Amino acid sequence: KALLIGINYIGKSAQLNGCINDANNMKHFLTTKFGFSDAPGKMIVLTDDQKEKLKRPTRKNMINAMKWLVNDCKPGDSLFFYFSGHGGQAKDLDGDEVDGYDETILPVDFEQSGEIIDDEMNAIMVKPLPEGVRLTALFDSCHSGTALDLPYIYSDDGKLVIQQGPSQVDKLKNTFNSIDSGDILGAIDAAIELGDKKKAKMKAKKAKELTEKTRSSFADVIMLSGCMDSQTSADTRINGVFTGAISYAFIKALTTKRDMNYLELLRETKRYLIEFQQRPQLSTGRLMDMNQKFIM
Repeated sequence: KALLIGINYIGKSAQLNGCINDANNMKHFLTTKFGFSDAPGKMIVLTDDQKEKLKRPTRKNMINAMKWLVNDCKPGDSLFFYFSGHGGQAKDLDGDEVDGYDETILPVDFEQSGEIIDDEMNAIMVKPLPEGVRLTALFDSCHSGTALDLPYIYSDDGKLVIQQGPSQVDKLKNTFNSIDSGDILGAIDAAIELGDKKKAKMKAKKAKELTEKTRSSFADVIMLSGCMDSQTSADTRINGVFTGAISYAFIKALTTKRDMNYLELLRETKRYLIEFQQRPQLSTGRLMDMNQKFIM
């Protein structure tokens, strides 16, 4: 089953251009290259150019479609989730974010109904999955590095990314510099700020431990994002067609070279993003060998 969402936010001040194209391109890619069916019981496509109310990407429809995607899944099932649209961040309220912020995606009616945070998406699409089910997710949105709140993040060298809290180095230098220059009040202020940074570092460590404890999954959950949590994701034009950069790179990589492992896919996707500042990121629900074959 597949759930594809593309939102251009038509008529709004922050209108995008390529997200509906992305959803349609992903539909064509999945049905022609990976054997997915576009039958009503197998695929849902939500875009904001559709007139039918249930096919518009409102918050309610998106949540219901996420629940549909994982409903009655069993070992051997393959699920695919795709979102192209605006992403954002909101202050973390439950202490599971190393950087202190939840990642969000914005439905077409976000101004009235609110955003959808990563905690909610994890609870709906990851937590219910039994062992033996595969969920592949792709987010083409800003600040989407950990949009599914998965605990393990891999870089393009195949190694785990150790998420860090705020750095103490600069504040330590400020403290010593103030002491050297005789600025006692400055040294006190810097030392207080350094103490705050130490607390933040401890908070980040606890957040990482909480995420691993509460967001891990026995299912095969793999998420590819268009950028890190701190970055934006480009809505661009390639060969005269509006598209999201990571959506184009993902389809191009797997169309050019179908037989790849996860590490190769991450590197190939990055190669097609060479002109952009964003850095793709892969996260998983459990520890994995990046050299295993990519399947979907």
